[in-house]
Amino acid sequence: MVFPVGFRLSLKRTRAFSLSLIKPIPSRAVPGPPAATLRNNTMSMEKKQTAPADRGHAVGVIVFVLGVGTLLPWNFFITASQYFNGRLRAPNNTSNATLEGATKDYKYDSWMALLSQLPLLLFTLLNSFLHQRVKERFRVAFSLVLIFLLFSLTAGLVQVAMEPDTFFSVTMATIWFINMCGAVLQGSLFGVVGLFPLQYSTLFMSGQGLAGIFAALAMLFSILSNADENSAALGYFITPCLATLMTLLCYLLLPHLKFADFYLNRRQSERVEVMQTLLSSTEKKPLNQTAKDLEASGTVPDTDQNQDRSSVFAVFKKIWRMALCVTLVFAVTLSVFPVITVRVQSVYTDNEAWKKVFTCVCCFIVFNAMDLVGRGTPSLVQWPSQESVLFPVAVASRLVFIPLLMLCNVHNSKLPVLFSHDVAFIIIMALFSFSNGYLASLCMAYAPQLVRCRDCETAGSLMTFFLVLGLALGAGSSFFLGMLV
Repeated sequence: MVFPVGFRLSLKRTRAFSLSLIKPIPSRAVPGPPAATLRNNTMSMEKKQTAPADRGHAVGVIVFVLGVGTLLPWNFFITASQYFNGRLRAPNNTSNATLEGATKDYKYDSWMALLSQLPLLLFTLLNSFLHQRVKERFRVAFSLVLIFLLFSLTAGLVQVAMEPDTFFSVTMATIWFINMCGAVLQGSLFGVVGLFPLQYSTLFMSGQGLAGIFAALAMLFSILSNADENSAALGYFITPCLATLMTLLCYLLLPHLKFADFYLNRRQSERVEVMQTLLSSTEKKPLNQTAKDLEASGTVPDTDQNQDRSSVFAVFKKIWRMALCVTLVFAVTLSVFPVITVRVQSVYTDNEAWKKVFTCVCCFIVFNAMDLVGRGTPSLVQWPSQESVLFPVAVASRLVFIPLLMLCNVHNSKLPVLFSHDVAFIIIMALFSFSNGYLASLCMAYAPQLVRCRDCETAGSLMTFFLVLGLALGAGSSFFLGMLV
């Protein structure tokens, strides 16, 4: 948390003064309140710090918008895959074009997946170790501004004629930098949201799930509309530009709301109250006796231990189980979605209209809708608990969805088809996506509760890194599973 320079200097003087109280100072003993009284006074002051009401659920709405903003740009980038492939199929007007042929296979989808996971993994790891050196407000604002500029550039290039080689290079660079910013943005915002009560973490995750709904609906509208590819792509990229700008404005507004300010500044206010208790008690007791009483009552903050954040490894030792669970959740999901699920075909081959929208509806819309429901469910019920042995068991049980989806009506499958009907595929996809959103939300919400308040941002950054690690592992294993089907 960032404070004015003058306040930090005064706080440092207060800390130094409080440490000097520990030194024995000869004075005449004056009767004063016992340590228990001082402890009760401090506890009474803490009880007075009740959280103000979230008027109009404004903070909840902002947290939800922040969740949407972190994934909405990338989801819209995915839905424009047909536009990118269409532009890359244009012939190069270069001397090498005659040697390579009229068109060149850029393998756009493969490179897009690779160059999206690598920066997410690398910069999430970097954010986990360096977030203490760079202010959180700067990290979030800089990431959102750069994402806005990158999507504005991509939207502007829709109407600009470019050579496929140049366009491919610019697009790959955009994908790299936008995911670099996305990694820093998610890690920072997970840490901020972790300072709020549990339901706000689930709201943040639900916002991320809603971003997928928007992308899926955009894909459906593009299929059903008669708009040309350039117009559809322009609409795609203007939308995330506006959404990113709205996310930035919501983030800047958040600290000015009383409810948010209470939780964001609660650590500092409690620390100042303890210091005030320490200083006021010196008027009634000798300084050396006051320090001893406050130390015995546990109300004196240790400047070397309590006011500094724990190391990254120390935080990881407290949240390692949640970190491994969120890694497994997303590794299972990305191993079959979408590389296997998009290959599933409808049994109603005679219905051309249904065949046209089958993959969009049954794969993307069903997945994102049920994933959103799963992300919002922890605000109503949290089962299993974070201490329960059933929690890692529930996470590991999702491995069963890999063979279930591989045995659906996959096009040109090498495996026997056991679930050929459309309804069977929809049911499996619904359970698959609901468990993904529900268990992932529980992991991200439980982790900050296992650490001290000042370590919540470190825990959020670490959890984001392991989330992205699961995505990378799932994307890597999808190549192997795709060859088996």
